[in-house]
Amino acid sequence: MLSVPHMIVVFLVILVVFGPQKLPELARSFGKLMAEFRKASGDFRNAFEEEMRDLERQARIAELKKQVAEASASVTNTIKDPLSAVTPAAPADAPALPEPFAASYPPEGPVVSPVAEAVPRLEAPAAETATQAEPSSTENTASHDQRQPA
Repeated sequence: MLSVPHMIVVFLVILVVFGPQKLPELARSFGKLMAEFRKASGDFRNAFEEEMRDLERQARIAELKKQVAEASASVTNTIKDPLSAVTPAAPADAPALPEPFAASYPPEGPVVSPVAEAVPRLEAPAAETATQAEPSSTENTASHDQRQPA
């Protein structure tokens, strides 16, 4: 950048070379030229920044597509073989289970085991309900309504 004394020297040389009549026209032309240069450099900078944003946006979209593809592949694998996602695989060098232990694993489907009922059903035969509801020898055999207050 030129210092103030240098600028004064340049101004005097221009004044001597072009004369005082042409100096306002030259200053006006120089101002227009500088405005055009600033506008062109601003447009160039904006275009460059817009291209950089587009490249970054495309990179983010590619990364998101990659993540979606990985997630859909894992979901597809889980749907195809749901037990492999839940049950860990046995190591390749693990020994095989002996026959009695292999038979103790549950079958592939759900297993429903019967549960003993705490309260007998009303449809149950009378003999079955009588055996379950036998009073103990220490209890009073009278029902609640038949008991006398003490």
